[in-house]
Amino acid sequence: MIGFDEACRRLEDLAGPLPSEAVDLDEADGRVLAEDVVARRDSPEHPVSAMDGYAVAEAELAAGRRAWRVEATVFAGDGASPSLPPDACARIFTGAPLPAGLDRVVPQEAVERAADRIMVEASRLSGRHVRARGSDFRTGQRLLPRGRTLDPGALLLAAAADRPTLAVVRQPRVAIIASGDELVPPGQALERLGRVPDSVSFGVASLARRWGAGEVRRRHAQDDLDTLKRAVAEAQDGADLIVMTGGASVGERDFARAAFDRLELIVDKVAMKPGKPVWVGRAAGTLVVGLPGNPTAAMVTARLFLAPILAMLTGRPAAAAWAWRDAPAAGAFPPAGERELFVRARATDLGAAACGSQDSSAQAVMAEWNLLVRRAAGAPAAASGDRLRVLPL
Repeated sequence: MIGFDEACRRLEDLAGPLPSEAVDLDEADGRVLAEDVVARRDSPEHPVSAMDGYAVAEAELAAGRRAWRVEATVFAGDGASPSLPPDACARIFTGAPLPAGLDRVVPQEAVERAADRIMVEASRLSGRHVRARGSDFRTGQRLLPRGRTLDPGALLLAAAADRPTLAVVRQPRVAIIASGDELVPPGQALERLGRVPDSVSFGVASLARRWGAGEVRRRHAQDDLDTLKRAVAEAQDGADLIVMTGGASVGERDFARAAFDRLELIVDKVAMKPGKPVWVGRAAGTLVVGLPGNPTAAMVTARLFLAPILAMLTGRPAAAAWAWRDAPAAGAFPPAGERELFVRARATDLGAAACGSQDSSAQAVMAEWNLLVRRAAGAPAAASGDRLRVLPL
């Protein structure tokens, strides 16, 4: 049995990013860039007006001219306008390109207009109100680096760079095999004595998607070695990562590991509560995570071990999934025993509050759980206001 920190160290170099694929901008939210995003155009491509007003020649204004004839109107999206004589100006709107030879915008509030002529009130002039060509970014400029997770701001910038598609890290294909003779699909347990709904695979699938998984396949397999071997063989055909739930202990029907040929274990049993039976390995080039069958234990270990592996496969560091922070205790927390304790908790205005049940098989508590609180082995009970190490889901 190894400590939690040692288990984390063993995971840090376990996986690298999957190959890249091109996706449309509409499909890129939350994905990780596989290459730099470089601008294909200047922004703006031409000097444009920063407000509604009248475009004039700066030199004429500086020389004392205050009256102009309005000879053109320019809107955002218009092409290049013909040059105008020195005594002419253009009615212009925000984002519109300045006609050749005109390099200042007089705000409409500083102008009096009569028919096709304007008079500029010099006392109300301020600034040039022109966005220079390339003042936002230039052609060839790197706007977003490889490895950046695409969020709303990044997607806006990629679109502004005139990039209709982006090269992103491919999302992992995950296969979840829930083993257990007692499990049946939800909706069938009521009619079958001694059976319980398979709930764990749904929770693990949701967590996997939240951490970047693409295609997620779930299936149930009986506690039979040959059946599990067939399920594993099918899962290895196309999956980047296989998650086994249940069958991780040492009972007569615990066949999760035996179902894999030439299994190389990276993590095997961790001194933690809940989740001691968790294991991580590799078989025939496919990553495998073995989770306990108890629902709470499975979700705790999935958050602590499955999430960082998915982060690495999608191009992020494992540390992205271990973003521990300090928070005050909003109430009492139990002491830890001889193993490191991970307490299910919820965030409140006063800090972290322990959830009501800490049993590894509890399921009702899952609806309120949104924090994990890490307590060192042997730690005494914590009181309200004590500092805790917490990890958001």
